[in-house]
Amino acid sequence: SGDGLLSILRRLKQSSEQEVRLLLLGLDNAGKTTLLKQLAAEDISHITPTHGFNIQCVQSSGFKLNVWDIGGQRKIRPYWRNYFENTDVLIYVIDSSDKKRLEETSLQLFELLDEDMLAAVPLLIFANKQDLMTASSVSDLAECLRLHTIRDRMWQVQACSALTAEGLQDGMTWVCKNITTHKK
Repeated sequence: SGDGLLSILRRLKQSSEQEVRLLLLGLDNAGKTTLLKQLAAEDISHITPTHGFNIQCVQSSGFKLNVWDIGGQRKIRPYWRNYFENTDVLIYVIDSSDKKRLEETSLQLFELLDEDMLAAVPLLIFANKQDLMTASSVSDLAECLRLHTIRDRMWQVQACSALTAEGLQDGMTWVCKNITTHKK
């Protein structure tokens, strides 16, 4: 397999036998696909849309990622829950340059955090597109998204650019360190 970030991270994982399950979510156009390409150098297998929403499922170096666009599609929300179970870390990608959609991305995030199946799952927020002049800083984003109100889990905001890969390794290192201790 190629040398995506996940193959580098494999050695950080404490238990090698257990597959690590990551949810990689965010609004459309947040940069999830670009991020995926940096994480998994292997070919990304596209899965045919389920009930009108397209899930990408990527397995790479002992990690399993389920990726989809959230937002807007009220009627398919119940189907998402099929993918929540046994999640080790929730990775939420934000387009830091799209100030018009910060409120929407915040609402979507807090709805996810309310899901019983995602209770206490560590949260990494990738503040993506930091390579753009118009990008908000991490501290502005944290304030905008009211992250200080999150008290029921470990969370971290990581400035990054999926395009240049800057910040991705730091973020994923945090993911590996916080792979759930909350699992039974």
